[in-house]
Amino acid sequence: MKLNVFGVDIAKDVFQIHWVDKAGKARSEKVKRQHFLEWFSNKTSSLIAMEACSGAHHWGRCFQQMGHQVRLIAAHKVKPFVIGNKNDMVDAQAIWTAVQQPQMRFVAVKSVEQQAALAAHRMREYLIKTRTGSINAVRGFLAEFGLVIAKGRAAFKREIAGCLETLSQSVPKEFVDRLYERLAYINKLDEDIAGLEQHITAYFKRCPQCQRLGKVPGIGVLSATAIVATVGDVSQFKSGRELSAWLGLVPKQTGSGGKVKLHGISKRGDTYVRTLLVHGARSAITHNKHPSEWLQGLLIRRPKNVVLLALANKTARVVWALLSKDVEYDENLYSQVS
Repeated sequence: MKLNVFGVDIAKDVFQIHWVDKAGKARSEKVKRQHFLEWFSNKTSSLIAMEACSGAHHWGRCFQQMGHQVRLIAAHKVKPFVIGNKNDMVDAQAIWTAVQQPQMRFVAVKSVEQQAALAAHRMREYLIKTRTGSINAVRGFLAEFGLVIAKGRAAFKREIAGCLETLSQSVPKEFVDRLYERLAYINKLDEDIAGLEQHITAYFKRCPQCQRLGKVPGIGVLSATAIVATVGDVSQFKSGRELSAWLGLVPKQTGSGGKVKLHGISKRGDTYVRTLLVHGARSAITHNKHPSEWLQGLLIRRPKNVVLLALANKTARVVWALLSKDVEYDENLYSQVS
């Protein structure tokens, strides 16, 4: 049975829905948020497409519970199908067209637990940036008075008390009090970050997929939980190379006239997960006392940064093999994947 296809442009209050009726006539309708689910409640099983933006996973789960099929599409893949001036109706039409393309790549609808874990990662990343900025600001204020603290958070914690005590002897008390307030704020950020890391660790312990990935060299608690939460359903990728390409770890290609030229990595996909895989590869190379022949040869022939990306690419392929085949990590499997 051919499904009815609906393209939906979701927004804060008003949603635009586009479809083609049985007579082949294009139809479009605006629906308010409070009536959005009700509009689809009496529809037969349909294919509902939306951009993978804020709120899309929530609506996707709701529609799946109602018996509909859901396809989420990355915004940059919808843009080529926008015809004419951009507005809600045109966006809904573009989504309707994009979802029916044979080669279109979709975003898996995340479960509530996956989305909560990913949100914890995002909050942690934001708080770390805020903490780094606050520490640098305090370090800059102290430098104005000739007090220089060494780089690094450990050095800052070690030297800040002595610097503030020295500063209090020569500057107004009100200014020193403000610096103590900044220090208290930094300490509170430390506590908040630690709390988020406990939440992420708890998710790791109760998720079999995360524990399976945690056994791979270069993948820890943060990398495993971020990968599982970001990738969602790994069956959407036909091979490990597709997953690696989705993460931007393969060379970008350009070609014309039958000639193909390879460039640096494409850097497409999720920057956060790609960064974790590269840092994990760096750790695996640094602490691996018995590297494989493949890795030894690569370290001899190529620059270290190229080797890091090659190892991250290989790790992504191993991740796909473990999740798609539902098997435990085997060192022989890791050495065979290329």
